[in-house]
Amino acid sequence: MSMSPSEIQTIRDRYAERDRHVDRYDMFQPWVCQTMLERRAALIHVLSVVLKKLKKHQRDTTVLEVGCGHGRNLLELLWLGFSPENLTGNDLVKERLENARRVLPAALRLIGGDATRLDFGCAQFDVVFQSTVFSSILRDADRKALALAMWKWVKPGGGVLWYDFVYDNPHNPDVRGVPLRDIRHLFPEGRVTRWRVTLAPPLSRLLSRIHPALYRVANVLPLLRTHVMCWIAKQSVINNCASAP
Repeated sequence: MSMSPSEIQTIRDRYAERDRHVDRYDMFQPWVCQTMLERRAALIHVLSVVLKKLKKHQRDTTVLEVGCGHGRNLLELLWLGFSPENLTGNDLVKERLENARRVLPAALRLIGGDATRLDFGCAQFDVVFQSTVFSSILRDADRKALALAMWKWVKPGGGVLWYDFVYDNPHNPDVRGVPLRDIRHLFPEGRVTRWRVTLAPPLSRLLSRIHPALYRVANVLPLLRTHVMCWIAKQSVINNCASAP
């Protein structure tokens, strides 16, 4: 099973449009900085839990990021001590991968194209990571195709590391939230542990302009957080290679 060609082109167009609005992701914007700092802290916490479960040091842990974009998450993993030769990034958009290649070490592998068509074989990675990719895929069938591929690539005992928002954005028809029930439906064999993160962007923009510290104050309330970070664990004895697409 693979994603439909029409959806692939639509996703490329969506990301190209987002890249024209660079101010939305400018770290010098106080709300962007606060969001990224909070997300980094959450990522460090979750990865510390994951590495204990894997019984591995980060330098020996293999990671694939689907939808790696300009390489910011991969840079984060390098900063956290992961080895470049054990990291792989994939993205649909050629220009994004070119930007990532400029900032990432040569030992880190980057692969372009539709992730559902990548031929990694079964059980290749300890961690398969996605960050706000599924919310940009609108059709259920295409979401399922990507989830099946990601699950196939995860080693027994490893898992999918997930970060995405759970609510629809009424002002942006090009995205669609992924609630927890949908995550469980996409990975029915996985055991999902989740953490609520990321203050609602409209609120974080408003409060951070007043004072950056207000982000942390409001973020104490879990109901104001719009994203989840999940670890979707694969059983250590499972073998679904034969039935995987």
